[in-house]
Amino acid sequence: MKQASSDFSLNSLLKRLAIQQPSAEQAIYPSWPGLEHSSLAIKRDDLLHPIISGNKWRKLQRSLLVVVQQNIKHLISFGGGFSNHLHALGYCCHQLNIKFTAIVRGDYSVNPTPMLLDLIKWQTDIQYVNKITYQQRDEPDYLIELQIKYPNALIIPEGGSNKLALQGVGEIVSELSQNYDYIVAPVASGGTLAGLINVTRDSPSKILGIGVLKGQGYLEDLVQHLLPQSAHHWSINHNYHFGGYAKSSTELQDFCTDFYQQTQIEIEPIYSAKLFFALKDLLAKGFFPMDSKILALHTGGLQGART
Repeated sequence: MKQASSDFSLNSLLKRLAIQQPSAEQAIYPSWPGLEHSSLAIKRDDLLHPIISGNKWRKLQRSLLVVVQQNIKHLISFGGGFSNHLHALGYCCHQLNIKFTAIVRGDYSVNPTPMLLDLIKWQTDIQYVNKITYQQRDEPDYLIELQIKYPNALIIPEGGSNKLALQGVGEIVSELSQNYDYIVAPVASGGTLAGLINVTRDSPSKILGIGVLKGQGYLEDLVQHLLPQSAHHWSINHNYHFGGYAKSSTELQDFCTDFYQQTQIEIEPIYSAKLFFALKDLLAKGFFPMDSKILALHTGGLQGART
């Protein structure tokens, strides 16, 4: 392993993990009513890496850079049994020879999910906790307890959404080939949307989040908490969560199939399908002004749909 040092660069980290950055920017032409009056492109962050795909890498990269530069040897984070965040972080830690403790909501010890089987393969220390304990994941007293138990570890929040995440997400906009009237992304822990908002303050782009869980007000608060200063060019639409986080329907599953048939791009029902379903519906309802240029961020996460 290359010796960690303060001069270890982001480019070194990208090379070490074989990240294909920048990701592609691809125009698509599904037969959706209303799209004839606008244009739609996808930022293909699902193609950044076959395992560390999408916004999870964008949010983690700056934290991982600090970890390597400071020679930190133990990370702790939180997530559910299908978590894209834990999956990406577990792989990165395995590749970088860093111990990883995953605090998982629910006990899957008898029947691990495909994601957890990957973590086991990557030698992750998995700690299953009940719902009450998991709800304390952001509480200062609980975090102090963890820090005492693991004194040399760095704790990364659920979803990787911290201040450092904003820098990594902001690079998405710097990679774009043109300006867009709307940049649209799914919202769960707020870090991706906050990063997009933060870097587009002085641009004409409007940032639209599609809530993938029941969280009106709650999601807005998460985003506001991460922003270094207030902004007014963003909003979150809460009409397309399909009943809550990881909730789906036959309609949404059918939409995933139809979207792939029209675009040859894979999506999944937890994040990306809700995003594109919302776009299709909003276009049909005339939400976007005529001749709008729309960019949708494909945040990856296809592994989370494995059964």
